[in-house]
Amino acid sequence: MTALDLRLPHDDLAEAWRTARPRPAGRHLDSAACSRQSNRVLEAVAHHARHEAELGGYVAEATAGDLLQQGRSVIGGLVGMAAADVAFVESAQAALSALLAAWRLEPGTRVAALPGEYAPNLAMLRAAGLGVEPLAVDGDGRADVAALERSLAADPPRFVHLTHVASHRGVVQPAREVAQLCRAHGVPLVLDAAQSLGHVDVDLGADVVYSTSRKWLAGPRGVGVLCVRPAVAAQLVPVLAAPADLPPVRALESGEAHVAGRVGLVLAVGEHLAAGPDRVRERLAALGRAARQVLDGAAGWSVVEPAGEPTATTTLRPPDGVDVVATRARLLTDHGIVTTAAGPERAPGEMTGPVLRVSPHVDGTVDDLEALAAAL
Repeated sequence: MTALDLRLPHDDLAEAWRTARPRPAGRHLDSAACSRQSNRVLEAVAHHARHEAELGGYVAEATAGDLLQQGRSVIGGLVGMAAADVAFVESAQAALSALLAAWRLEPGTRVAALPGEYAPNLAMLRAAGLGVEPLAVDGDGRADVAALERSLAADPPRFVHLTHVASHRGVVQPAREVAQLCRAHGVPLVLDAAQSLGHVDVDLGADVVYSTSRKWLAGPRGVGVLCVRPAVAAQLVPVLAAPADLPPVRALESGEAHVAGRVGLVLAVGEHLAAGPDRVRERLAALGRAARQVLDGAAGWSVVEPAGEPTATTTLRPPDGVDVVATRARLLTDHGIVTTAAGPERAPGEMTGPVLRVSPHVDGTVDDLEALAAAL
């Protein structure tokens, strides 16, 4: 390993991102759980909450209408859709729940998903009465595109659900290729972008994209988005239809909501665009590569992902006899390092044991990674 191997691009981006936020209490290496909001986002949320106290909640919401519509447009652009295709919800899970409730597919309808699918997603698919069939994958849990093509040609499912980047493993799925195959065979692709929006490119041609605010976009908690192309939106039957002057997908947008959080998300998305999504992705991918070099083998921990995977998420298998939950707690209390302990219940179809997840945002440094390696 040489110093050249660990050089990171766009230090100016990292410094600007760091300066725009409150000073962290320690080393925050947990953006896959919840990123740090900027001062501007925090102030925007507080400003709207104050407006609610001054004007009344619904009047304040109306005054923010233009900003929220701009946000729908920008978020739609990030996923390759229009403002009319975007609904604000409370979380990624709330988005999937709203979608399934309105789709009203017959019990027993076959859908395809990864063997390593996020357990709550699987639970919601099954609770909707759907029969979940596993996609073929390679040794890294990545969808086998050739096998999918054969499957779609022979006996297509009603839709394919694909988690773009998993919660337990920083591997990027071939979503663009999957979307192209699904479209060619008339099968909708539903993309869980909770770990990918703001992290890797999500404008890939999926028919449905849902995500959350609090992770890589660095917006507030309690906010999410559901984006649905018109061909799928036309198949949905919400309990209450949207008003005639609004796009149909807005029927899935909860009326009683944390509007201040939605305002904060719109500001956070604006900051993401101002930073340059390509630059953000390049910095995050470089951080992931550096993390895997620095952390693999540290105190006997081993990296799960391929070294060159273009994500900032790195997961570590523990040495024999080392408790991941206790390690996560020790890192936090003794060293001020924030990470996630991910147990096998998170993805029981793929995980064989717990892992420690490390996920710096663009302000992360090689010094942070070396401090973690030393603390392990």
